[in-house]
Amino acid sequence: MDVEALEFLVRHGYLVLFAVVLGEQLGLPLVGAPVLLAAGALSGTGRFSLPVAVGLPVAACLMGDLVWFELGRRRGASILTFLCRVSLEPDSCVRRTEDVFSRWGARVLLVAKLVPGLNTVAPPLAGVVGMPRGRFLRYDTAGALVWTLVYVGLGYVLSSQLEAVALALAGLGRGAALVVGVALGAYVALKYAQRLRFIRSLRVARITPAELMTRMQGDEALVIIDLRNADHLVAEGLRIPGALHMDPAELEARHGEIPRDREIALYCS
Repeated sequence: MDVEALEFLVRHGYLVLFAVVLGEQLGLPLVGAPVLLAAGALSGTGRFSLPVAVGLPVAACLMGDLVWFELGRRRGASILTFLCRVSLEPDSCVRRTEDVFSRWGARVLLVAKLVPGLNTVAPPLAGVVGMPRGRFLRYDTAGALVWTLVYVGLGYVLSSQLEAVALALAGLGRGAALVVGVALGAYVALKYAQRLRFIRSLRVARITPAELMTRMQGDEALVIIDLRNADHLVAEGLRIPGALHMDPAELEARHGEIPRDREIALYCS
């Protein structure tokens, strides 16, 4: 790491740390873990204050998560639909989190930031299901502290090794930055391609709400299976008349309840 870059990081590091973590929690395409590692390494060499390096990310997490929590409380399940639309993994971005949340409740927030995908969806989902704000803040603060301590602590313990790696990368100059940029771009491109394939597969056998309503009003022999998570169902407060509600995990055990002589429409979150 050259002298100018090191001076910049030491001079503006706290601001960079806070801004990157806050941006990640708000859903921007930023990754906070490497910045936390760097903050821990700088703390280990005495160029950062360790309490500040821990406190700033926790504060940034709370600010970002509160925004999503309040959006979940005020906008309900529609905010989850929005997150699914912008997610690079639309096939499981909401459903997987809903299932985990239903099983573990507020305790999910203790580890949410360590699990990709769960981090973004857990705070608004807590608001959607009506979790009390005080309870959310207690668990979310604890979860943010766990996440921060893991990465800052790792950077602190490995400060000398990380500094050696930084010096080696600095010796590579722009080539290192190019390699990192290409790798990141390839990852995003792969996820985007997977998203397009998934959406294309959905369009093959998809029916619009208007088409479904027309067929229901026409007394067509049709079975509707509502596969929404129970919490999502309560949050939306809307049910399709005559629909049979099942959890996807129950399909194998309850398949006998599904008539075989009619067309089947599946509705999920």
